[in-house]
Amino acid sequence: MPTLRFERELLAGGAPVVLACDEVGRGALAGPVTVGLVAIDATVKRMPAGLRDSKLLPEPKRELLAPRAATWVLASAVGEASADEIDRLGIMACLGLAGARAFAALGIDRGAVAGAPLVLDGNYDWLSQSIEHRAQVITRIKADRDCASVSAASVIAKVHRDRGMRRAHDETPLYHWHENKGYSSAAHFAAIAEHGPSALHRHTWLHDRTPEPAPSLFDLEVG
Repeated sequence: MPTLRFERELLAGGAPVVLACDEVGRGALAGPVTVGLVAIDATVKRMPAGLRDSKLLPEPKRELLAPRAATWVLASAVGEASADEIDRLGIMACLGLAGARAFAALGIDRGAVAGAPLVLDGNYDWLSQSIEHRAQVITRIKADRDCASVSAASVIAKVHRDRGMRRAHDETPLYHWHENKGYSSAAHFAAIAEHGPSALHRHTWLHDRTPEPAPSLFDLEVG
């Protein structure tokens, strides 16, 4: 269960605000990569009941929690990088690009967040180069599980991305995006095989990730 213990340590150490960040959609075959960013300060109190890392929550629960998480924190924002950008620039660059867009959209005074600690889920800093000198990134393994602010960023980002994929399904209902949200599934692969990839697919990802078809009886060597 996440807590505010780590964030309160940073605030007690003199930070006026603490930022927290998480990404969703990194491993999908279609759709954007999405980064959620939140800011909290010492006025933020008890976290919303039931808040968890978005991966640990069923979709209806995430939908209920996202607006609560957004009003609980001082500020929140989401940034995205498109499938086309991922194809052109690569996923790591696009994580930073989406994070920079979220940072730019955060909507609080730049001076207040200059040099502020930013808790980033994981053990690799893909963000610092994109927001150079504007925050002090602290990577933390399982931060989305243990730090309430990162859990909030995770839920906000996940709900935002899932809603976008459901809208994409309404426009192009061939790929079951309302169910798979762009991730690998048998139905998703079958739709790609039947209809080909769409503009929302990460085309550079498909060749290596599409499963080989099962051999027919004619392909099997008879002993």
